[in-house]
Amino acid sequence: MAPLLRRLIPQTRTRARIYDPDANLLLDSQYLGQVLRYELPSIEDEDASLFDQVWRRLREIFRRRDLPVYREQPGGSGVAYPEVMKALTGTTNYVVRISEQGEQIVSVAVPVQRFRAVLGVLLLSTQGGDIDKIVAAERKAILRVFAVAALVTAILSLLLASTIANPLRRLSAAAVRVRRGARSREEIPDFSHRQDEIGNLSAALRDMTKALYARIDAIESFAADVAHELKNPLTSLGSAVETLPLAKDERSRERLLEIIQHDVRRLDRLITDISDASRLDAELSREDAGRVELKQFVGDLVGAIREAGSSKKPVEITFTAGGKDEADMAYFIQGHDLRLGQVITNLIENARSFVPEKTGRIDVRLARAGKRVILTVEDNGPGIRVENIDRIFERFYTDRPAGEAFGQNSGLGLSISRQIIEAHGGTLTAENIAGAKPGDLKGARFIVSLPAEA
Repeated sequence: MAPLLRRLIPQTRTRARIYDPDANLLLDSQYLGQVLRYELPSIEDEDASLFDQVWRRLREIFRRRDLPVYREQPGGSGVAYPEVMKALTGTTNYVVRISEQGEQIVSVAVPVQRFRAVLGVLLLSTQGGDIDKIVAAERKAILRVFAVAALVTAILSLLLASTIANPLRRLSAAAVRVRRGARSREEIPDFSHRQDEIGNLSAALRDMTKALYARIDAIESFAADVAHELKNPLTSLGSAVETLPLAKDERSRERLLEIIQHDVRRLDRLITDISDASRLDAELSREDAGRVELKQFVGDLVGAIREAGSSKKPVEITFTAGGKDEADMAYFIQGHDLRLGQVITNLIENARSFVPEKTGRIDVRLARAGKRVILTVEDNGPGIRVENIDRIFERFYTDRPAGEAFGQNSGLGLSISRQIIEAHGGTLTAENIAGAKPGDLKGARFIVSLPAEA
């Protein structure tokens, strides 16, 4: 068998041993050719780098402690090797051991048989360190892959931090400054040039901040207007109250009492309208919009206003919906019927105060214009002065008829009406109805445009 082993074994770096049926060693490839082999320390161990030394330390720490220690048997007997003894029974077996230097050795015992008769055992063993070198190479390859993955992850993290985390951090810091800043107006960073979620978020935050600042300005302006409007009747009321004890005759006291009662009613109207205007936004946002059929709704409302106005200035109020082509058309919108009724009632009552005493006429018309529903309220009054067409929708602005008593209106009616219509996605405008002659006016027209339900 020696010539056969001499040709096969050296190329595999595997140690081969042949045992007879009594487990006596017959041949060992380690001693083929009578060459003595001594395990000398590796030259690399003396000049090993710091990394290699650390690597060996780690390998020593984490090496397996549950493996049996491999020892050479005196006389080469195979009795001490359980795999050899099991192979003598006709079964192939293997055992993993560890050398005294901490190197793994795998031994495989195969029975040598002829006609099922076990003639001996072939024991193949790896050289000390071969398996460790393979495992170490694989571990280093894994570490290299891990290092490359860690480097790529770090680079991607830096890119993500610069493109996502940093912009989000700046947006968050700006939002916090907006929340805390009571005096200065903070500017949200602009990333709208980015076509991604960060850009959309930046644009949304900027729009929200602008709307917030606009709302703050509106609240401050509203508060200033309220303070100014409340101050006038309070001043008049205070003067009347101070003068009342000084009045000498009954007529003067009655006149002062009338002024006090007038100012109290004026304050009550002002406070009621101010309260209505201040809670309007919250009420419209809190309540869900419903389906409203304007043709039936406006018709019923105009009928109710006719009946309720019998004790007021006599006015002819008419209502028409659409033309000949729109006779069977429905006028559905999404909105709040109570608030829409408030707008229509306010426009009709506002027109009532301007029409003539005996020939007053108010025409309410409903029509469709594409995807919009148009409601117009026309009167035959004196019209609106050109310079005041836009101002009549300002808060607390009043331009009343000459015969009407002072302080009967708060000046918030048209402002609240426009606010309600805009909350429904519509518009409220005013214009004059031109007469036959240039410069001649036949009345005023208020136009409400609302989006029709699809």
